[in-house]
Amino acid sequence: MKKILGLDLGTNSIGWALIEQNFEEKQGKILGLGSRIIPMSQDILGKFDSGQSLSQTAERTGCRGVRRLRERHLLRRERLHRVLNIIGFLPKHYLKHIDFEKNFGQFINESEPKIVYKKNETTNEFEFIFKTSFNEMLADFAKEQPQLLENNKKVPYDWTIYYLRKKALTAKIEKEELAWLLLLNFNQKRGYYQLRGEEEEEIENKLVEFHSLVVVKVEDSGDKKNKDEIWYNVHLANGWLYRRTSKEPLDWVGKTKEFIVTTDLNEDGTVKTDKEGKEKRSFRAPAEDDWTLVKKKTEFDIEKSDKTVGSYIYDTLLQNPNQKIKGKLVRTIERKFYKDEFKQILEKQIQEHKELQDKNLYTACIEELYENNDNHRNNISNKDFAHLFLNDIIFYQRPLKSKKSEISDCSFESRKYVLNGEQKVAPIKCIAKSHPLFQEFRLLQFVQNLKIYAREKEINGKLETDVNVTNDFFKTEADWESLLEWLNERKAIEQEPLLKHLLSGLKLKPKALSEETQKYRWNYVEDKIYPCNETHSQISSRLEKVKIYQLIF
Repeated sequence: MKKILGLDLGTNSIGWALIEQNFEEKQGKILGLGSRIIPMSQDILGKFDSGQSLSQTAERTGCRGVRRLRERHLLRRERLHRVLNIIGFLPKHYLKHIDFEKNFGQFINESEPKIVYKKNETTNEFEFIFKTSFNEMLADFAKEQPQLLENNKKVPYDWTIYYLRKKALTAKIEKEELAWLLLLNFNQKRGYYQLRGEEEEEIENKLVEFHSLVVVKVEDSGDKKNKDEIWYNVHLANGWLYRRTSKEPLDWVGKTKEFIVTTDLNEDGTVKTDKEGKEKRSFRAPAEDDWTLVKKKTEFDIEKSDKTVGSYIYDTLLQNPNQKIKGKLVRTIERKFYKDEFKQILEKQIQEHKELQDKNLYTACIEELYENNDNHRNNISNKDFAHLFLNDIIFYQRPLKSKKSEISDCSFESRKYVLNGEQKVAPIKCIAKSHPLFQEFRLLQFVQNLKIYAREKEINGKLETDVNVTNDFFKTEADWESLLEWLNERKAIEQEPLLKHLLSGLKLKPKALSEETQKYRWNYVEDKIYPCNETHSQISSRLEKVKIYQLIF
């Protein structure tokens, strides 16, 4: 008798049956059966059936990501509380609501106060505690926007934080004000940064910029992409030409359009040109609400102003008090903008506050945070408060975890040793794919197995297909060595470039050479890209850049 489990897997259900069967006597029985239904709403099920990989786990994953962000924000706040308590920078009304005995740095249950508002015991109302800085800010508005203060109009207290972010760059601010900047502002608004996978990669030899340009002329090029779409030449005010397709005529003349422009660069930083001498540049005109466009535009405006983010916001408010800030003036931008501003603020305030220069206080702070982590405590013991706040708390990013344990064991080689009189075998780990020795071995293997075939060739008066002509290209060992040296300098190889290299001795014109390569093929997949010596090519390109820079400078 044999037991057999049968499964019926559906999009939102699993059916099962366990049977016992004797195939010789053709007898059997059902031991059990049933089904499990996965609850799924009709809209999700409809999308799933249409091919969209959407499931209920996606919503859970999104919620889990939000929880993680919140927990990390709270953890940074707790660590800041503990440090700021030691150096005495926390306001007294705020300090008494924090637990430093059991839940280190956390608020006492149901007693989270506002750092900038203190309850007046006489009037029983909350008062803004940084009135001095607020009045200094009002003096700025009285000069730039006097109508704003007429008829006892109220100016938001919250704008004080932007005034302090600008003031802290050049002058001393109070201890409690610096704590406000740390806890409420920079701990929350840290900018966009993604370490793994989704980060915006810096494309080598390409410059990506935002441009807002006026359209001077739009003309029909006469070319058609398909039956409905026509290619238009859009002439811009700075002399650039932008080509795009449209089903309807473009009424862009005189209008300002926003573009993300990608420019190809040479190794020395100059703009690449094509055969006709035109600069190689591509345009993208996304929708106005496109996230990438908004991000690039905001970063462009801040860089153009030559100010920090806080100064840029405050100066904009001085000129236009009706300007909406969150989600309008400044949206998601790269973390480096906030990090640069925070670094400048810390450098100035360390000069102004003796507590931030006290080595004993710094030692007490790192002992408070890393009581049991001796290694990290020793690593940062020679640093200062600027490093502690900047790199160890506010903008801390944990290092990537080691994945050495996932490297496979070598199936050909191992080591033997004796432990307590017993012989043991310890496997040797495989070499990394990025290791130069592995790259060279893989390239040797590629060349060793390489064959070149003529698609058609006449042999003894008879036309044959797929004739092996490898020996016609590689007549001596020096020919193989030459190919290996050429491939060793490349990151990857395709069929056409390799054939062009082999046929380069014929000294044909580019068009004739392309036609000649069509007569041959290699024994690998024709439309696939194969790796060469990636590590060596990257090292070589970097060394070449260094040589160029040395020649220039």
